Amino acid sequence: MDFVAEEGHFPPKAMHIAQKLPSWRTESEIQTLCNLLQVLDSYRNYSEPLQLLLARVMRFERFGRRRVIVKKGQRGNSFYFIYLGTVAVTEDDDGSSAFLDTHPILLHKGDCFGELGVLTPSLRRATVVCMEETELLVVDREDFLANKLDQEFQKDAQHRFEFFRKMDLFESLSDEKLWKLVTLGKVEKFSYGQLISKDFVESSSIMFVSKGSCEVLRLIDLRTSPFYYKWIWQHLELIDNRPLKTHLNEPSPVERFKEFQIKSYPVQDFSFLKLKHLQNSWEPKGTGFSRRINTSGNTLPKMLGPKIKSRNPHSLECSMISTKYGDLPEEAAVGAYIKIHTVEEGETVGLHQILLPENEHDMRPLILVSLGAEMIRVRKEKFCELIDSEVTEKLSRFKVNYPSDEDLCRKFLQQSSWDSFRKDLLRLLVKPRQRPPFTPIRPKKKGIYSPKSLILDLCSFNKETKPCHTVFVAPQKYLLPLRIVEAITAPRYKIQELLPQYKNAGVLV
Repeated sequence: MDFVAEEGHFPPKAMHIAQKLPSWRTESEIQTLCNLLQVLDSYRNYSEPLQLLLARVMRFERFGRRRVIVKKGQRGNSFYFIYLGTVAVTEDDDGSSAFLDTHPILLHKGDCFGELGVLTPSLRRATVVCMEETELLVVDREDFLANKLDQEFQKDAQHRFEFFRKMDLFESLSDEKLWKLVTLGKVEKFSYGQLISKDFVESSSIMFVSKGSCEVLRLIDLRTSPFYYKWIWQHLELIDNRPLKTHLNEPSPVERFKEFQIKSYPVQDFSFLKLKHLQNSWEPKGTGFSRRINTSGNTLPKMLGPKIKSRNPHSLECSMISTKYGDLPEEAAVGAYIKIHTVEEGETVGLHQILLPENEHDMRPLILVSLGAEMIRVRKEKFCELIDSEVTEKLSRFKVNYPSDEDLCRKFLQQSSWDSFRKDLLRLLVKPRQRPPFTPIRPKKKGIYSPKSLILDLCSFNKETKPCHTVFVAPQKYLLPLRIVEAITAPRYKIQELLPQYKNAGVLV
């Protein structure tokens, strides 16, 4: 119970360790404190040897609201990790402007500040004041130098310098400018699957991948794609089990003669006869309306080509929404995250349009997700001040053209169709076990959704029982609240018709 903290406060046992002198702390206490501080992002960004050294020397402090921690113009003797609370960074001496400004610069739990004042004997360039009761872990300059933390910091800085020196982009930069870039860079570590940036296009920083890799994702609203609209309606045709037009189901001579007679008649326009029927079928419901889709009739779009008479026609009832390309079933109004690009070690993020004019910028929001990466973040304006003409010339040739949303939609639907077909084919080829393996009975946890809820099934539109789908509420700046799916299961022809040598029944169509 010594490490149980109340309402997020620093635990009493850890507080007792942090109040000891560095020479009085045992190795087990240092390791315990190091493990506890892994919740702080800024502490976790340091190397493991440096984390242990910081846990040896840092002490605990608690400050009240309006307390000035760092004053502008004074010499820096300490740097700080925020464990609880919020502080503001201001330009005045007493920090009073932070309580008057509507959008002050704030630092929260996990952030650190004042590091540069300990590494170099310089004056503070800003004031830091507590916005509420704040708990800090402080590293003093005396303990910092006595325990040789400056040497470990120098090793990390040397690794970053060697990383920048190996890059072809900075081949012409002098060592002095490169060391300044190392000083301006901030190291950040991200675990697998962790979000790095919601929109790095509008970010004010440039990120260099020093270790690992990360992925560039795009959140697409499929309703805005004309290809998705055509694809949905083409697959809804197959809900009535329309026969496959292959040599396996060739019509008889009598049916072919009747089809020839029908096609021989002159084409006439009977659209005026369907007007009354269409008006009755479109029933307004709020912002949308309900519509009966007859898969064997003439209500399908004309883009699907000539109609084929269905063997077992039936109707599909579902509510519709209006898009700029036409009516779309409401259940099919979904979005998807689509991978665009993988950024490997030694590559950069945020440089692809830094020199382009504003009218040529691709302003689509792009998401950056870590695959286990270590990044060096540098502010764009500081980076532009350091580069020379040769670096600028290389950047002018550095262009990354990401695919359009329409191309991404096509790729997503093709991959989704292939995944569904592959699963069905495996069910045919792999024989099921005679006895299913033993699976222990586990109680169902409340609030845990089924993975199947992330799959949109076009065949379930007319069913009364619908699966529980997860709802992703995107920021209003980008999209309206949108249901996110990772795959779409569409109706299609039976595999037995495509592969007649497999006669097993019960395969999903």
